[in-house]
Amino acid sequence: MSQHLLSIGVLGLSLIMAGCTHASHTQSSHHEETAKTVQTKEALRDLWVSHIFWIRNVVWDDAMNNPAARDAAEQEVVANARQIANTIQPFYGDAASEKLFTLLAGHYGAVKAYSEGSLAGNSLQQEAALAQLASNADDIAVFLSSANPYLPRETVRGLIAAHGAHHVAQITQFQEKDYVDEGKTWEVMRQHVYTIADALTTALATQFPDKFS
Repeated sequence: MSQHLLSIGVLGLSLIMAGCTHASHTQSSHHEETAKTVQTKEALRDLWVSHIFWIRNVVWDDAMNNPAARDAAEQEVVANARQIANTIQPFYGDAASEKLFTLLAGHYGAVKAYSEGSLAGNSLQQEAALAQLASNADDIAVFLSSANPYLPRETVRGLIAAHGAHHVAQITQFQEKDYVDEGKTWEVMRQHVYTIADALTTALATQFPDKFS
């Protein structure tokens, strides 16, 4: 199961990266990458890597039955979601930032529910969590594509859906004590969140060139 999910994620990432590369080439005709763009890209990459790092800790601590460590990691997950949401505040305002925070919280909630359902052997909870992940990916896609014309809805949905599949694969691998493949999943996850961060940066720099000059 975990290998199947990871294969889906890898395939999705390959297709999405190809699409993002095409979009990047198209958008590069509208602006040159500035020092501000590079700085923003690095900052967003760091935030998204922190996102998967702390969620991985939650999943691991759940698997190891360490509630104190899990709760501490969860606090970091929430703080990180707030930081990611705050990055769009200068462009779209407080209400949009709060909306993105709510959506990111929903994403994490679905991942956590899937982890807990896996531990309990509750297939109904797992199925509900997968449905929540898919619905949340759609909601994030609608939100970001409505705010920025350089973030096509289906591209964003694909990015977030593949990202969710990586979380699910990682949870399954921890449950199966498949640590070798979990390490491979982590590398795919890391490269994928770089793609998310870079797509967001390029879209912002294209929509708001004056803020990146």
